[in-house]
Amino acid sequence: MSTHPAQPSGSTRLAADCARCFGLCCVVPAFAASADFAIDKPAGQACPNLRPDHGCGIHTTLRERGFAGCAVFDCFGAGQQVAQVTFGGRDWRDAPETLPAMAEAFRVLRPLHELLWYLTEAVSLHPSAELRAELEHARAEIAGLTEADPTRLRAVDVDAHRARVNPLLSRAGDAARAPGGVDRRGAHLLGVDLRGADLRRANLRGALLIGADLRGVDLALADVTGADLRGADLRGADLRTTLFLHQAQLDAARGDARTDLPGTLSRPAHWTALALTPVRAAAPSRRGRRR
Repeated sequence: MSTHPAQPSGSTRLAADCARCFGLCCVVPAFAASADFAIDKPAGQACPNLRPDHGCGIHTTLRERGFAGCAVFDCFGAGQQVAQVTFGGRDWRDAPETLPAMAEAFRVLRPLHELLWYLTEAVSLHPSAELRAELEHARAEIAGLTEADPTRLRAVDVDAHRARVNPLLSRAGDAARAPGGVDRRGAHLLGVDLRGADLRRANLRGALLIGADLRGVDLALADVTGADLRGADLRGADLRTTLFLHQAQLDAARGDARTDLPGTLSRPAHWTALALTPVRAAAPSRRGRRR
């Protein structure tokens, strides 16, 4: 009989629970001094801001201290999965010899949990029976992999699973957007002023929207899978029915009290609390929103 602690079910399993993790996101990844990170840190070495209890010593001031990259990182629940399931609650601080295997497991489980999150979102879009069956099959397969022991995880080909899942997600997004809007998939839109652009039902998968001006834009049923929204200005934008939008994308962007969000996501603490800057109304009328 398994001795693993009981795990949350459904979407809660795919949300980070830092209290049940061992600070793995502060240990496993490497990062270089840049606009996102104030210091260099090699892979497998604990960040100097990591406390003995695995909490972050500067969590409330990450952005002010130059660690914006940490503020937008999302493990999709992989951290607690590694800590509480894969390693059964064994802390790497108490057993340092487990850290290399724990780091390897985290590097595999984090993208698998991200795929699970996307597959769960895709199923919620009410696809056709045929597509839903394919999505559910893929989700069950990935979920099974996340329960594997460290040895089996080491053999998982994450890229192969991603290559099989991405077409399903694209089909789910296209079906939800139909009839589709403009196709800006993978577009380089860094710093572009998109106010007035009709992006309803748009395909923005993988688009680079770093620093883009999206104030007042209606993104109803737009697919933003993998879109880079770092520094994008979302003040006054309508994101209520945007497809595949996750919390880390919002955390990386700018917004204010007028930004309309889905009920499942939270308004980032660093966003402007009040609407201080006038927003030029987008030219297209607001039609096509899913009720």
